[in-house]
Amino acid sequence: MSTVQFIKPLSGAEGSARASELFRTTYDDQEAGVWSAPGRVNLIGEHTDYNAGLCLPIALPHQTFIALKPRQDDVVRVVSDVDPDGMTSANLDGLEARGVEGWIAYPVGVAWALRQMGFTKVRGFDAAFVSCVPVGSGLSSSAAMTCSTALALDDVFDLGYGHSDAGRVTLIESAMKSENEMAGASTGGLDQNASMRCTAGHALLLDCRPELTPLENTSQQTFDLTSHGLELLVVDTQAPHQLNDGQYAQRRATCEEAAKVLKVANLRVAADGISKADDPFQALKETLDALPDEVMKKRVRHVVTEIARVRSFVRAFANGRIEEAGRLFNASHDSLKADYEVTVPELDVAVDVARANGAYGARMTGGGFGGSIIALVDSGKSEDLAQKIADEFARQGFHAPRALAAVASASARKVR
Repeated sequence: MSTVQFIKPLSGAEGSARASELFRTTYDDQEAGVWSAPGRVNLIGEHTDYNAGLCLPIALPHQTFIALKPRQDDVVRVVSDVDPDGMTSANLDGLEARGVEGWIAYPVGVAWALRQMGFTKVRGFDAAFVSCVPVGSGLSSSAAMTCSTALALDDVFDLGYGHSDAGRVTLIESAMKSENEMAGASTGGLDQNASMRCTAGHALLLDCRPELTPLENTSQQTFDLTSHGLELLVVDTQAPHQLNDGQYAQRRATCEEAAKVLKVANLRVAADGISKADDPFQALKETLDALPDEVMKKRVRHVVTEIARVRSFVRAFANGRIEEAGRLFNASHDSLKADYEVTVPELDVAVDVARANGAYGARMTGGGFGGSIIALVDSGKSEDLAQKIADEFARQGFHAPRALAAVASASARKVR
């Protein structure tokens, strides 16, 4: 049995030094500064966002660093520590959506998006990226890249949006536009909001009701793991993702159809009505009884109960009820497995091993059909538990997982 790959975060000084060195080696020049943005993980509130529900992400201590210098022309040159000899370039002049292929589309797309948004002073730039956010794990390495780029461009072109929460909403828009329109990746904003707006020791409660403005739909909620002697184990199962076979779209369509049957704008309206009822259990039963088939009943039951679990988790953690918070993690996963049917064997096995070996609670995180699990554990226990999960994966013939330990960390910032 091999030792599990356990990914440590880079300190600001270490990440900055590596990005600077890569920049100087690649361009034989000195960068204007170094910025960073974190990956994120969603604590609870899965498949609720497109139902106008609640999500609860934190920023990871694992970050993407960008060393950047503006240019006087429209050329963009980028390099990454994944391929330090593979510098690639594009030109912003005349660039259209989907006009760039490969990973360069993400940083180039931010500059393109800012120009599309009316910031005509944005020009080309040279950049070097160094990251410890694992790619392909569902921890938003792409948002870490676009948000660090947006903050850097805001600084070097003196746009003035990076120093306030209201201003960062504009930068989030450019990061989302880059991912959706240039890179062709579907994103609803949770990742970018977490990377740009989370604060250390807090989770970001994101309310996805469409009638709320970006300044109305977030609030900081206490999630100081260290003060409780805890940490969050994140295990990337490295199970092959299966979101591209229509499963995600199918569930979304089922939820939208259920809302029509229930004569509500979205399932959040139904969830709020149930939570305010004198007898929520009876109200949930009546709601489900109004639906025409068992699959739809299961999907709606998950969404409604998951929205309630987000609220309960926030209250439980704020009041130091850690065991209750862990039980809510467990209930969330069980619902995603039985009612929403988005888990795979690797996710279920990782969760089972975590629960059997001292975790307060464990659940899959993200869209499912692959990706990562999280477990609430005592400080210092993550690596041993991750190894137990890796050992069981080896016994079952799964791909070797990789893991990291996290606490709620700060959002994107200028490092130097």
